[in-house]
Amino acid sequence: MTKGFYNLTSGMLSQTRRLNVVGNNMTNLSTPGYKTETYTDTTFGDVLISRIGNKDKSNPQEIGGESYILASDQVYVNYDQGTLEETGLNLDFAIQGDGFFAIQTEDGIEYTRSGSFSLDNEGYLYLPDHGRVLGMAGQPLQFTTDSINADQYGRVYTTDGMYLGQIGVFTFEDNAQLEKSESGLFAANGQAANATQTPVYWRYVENSNVDMIREMSLMMTSQRALQSAAQVLKLYDGVITKATNEIARM
Repeated sequence: MTKGFYNLTSGMLSQTRRLNVVGNNMTNLSTPGYKTETYTDTTFGDVLISRIGNKDKSNPQEIGGESYILASDQVYVNYDQGTLEETGLNLDFAIQGDGFFAIQTEDGIEYTRSGSFSLDNEGYLYLPDHGRVLGMAGQPLQFTTDSINADQYGRVYTTDGMYLGQIGVFTFEDNAQLEKSESGLFAANGQAANATQTPVYWRYVENSNVDMIREMSLMMTSQRALQSAAQVLKLYDGVITKATNEIARM
């Protein structure tokens, strides 16, 4: 009789995790380069179910399997292209197509689609709160001025035509193997980063690819499932309590 507690509780935990992911997506609706995450779960520990007689239990018959609980499986990242938005800011860049900007962080080189850059106090191009932006050869880019021009592949020049460097764009064999870090950037996870001549739009940023309507729908669906599981769990607990008390009186 108690297996209902496992089913209902695991369902509540699963919906809570799903709501956390949906909430994070909605929070990052306006974050440049953010990629939507999707939570998935799976059944855990299938148990064989057999039918046995009321009196003679010597010949049970297998009738299938059942899992008592759901378990978290994986959070998938949707790497689809977000829309490009013109900002008019000289240090904003957006990738059109596959690829990532490389950032030198305290934890090593990590990758992002966010191209909303600034200059640090030494004149290096950097992503605020993360680290310096790397060029095609893997070196930090030092501009010393934001009075620049840039071509369609991220090659940067001063206004009088002096070449300053090219913003690095790197691709991977399988984006699904990238590992999202706590900072929100992506780690290569053992994959080789390949420099590529992917189009880069100057004075643009890539918006997040979060679909607000879809996330709102998922949020309402998960909230209702969570509330339903909680209510049924309360009823189930009442039935078990009543049955236990009445059996104890017999």
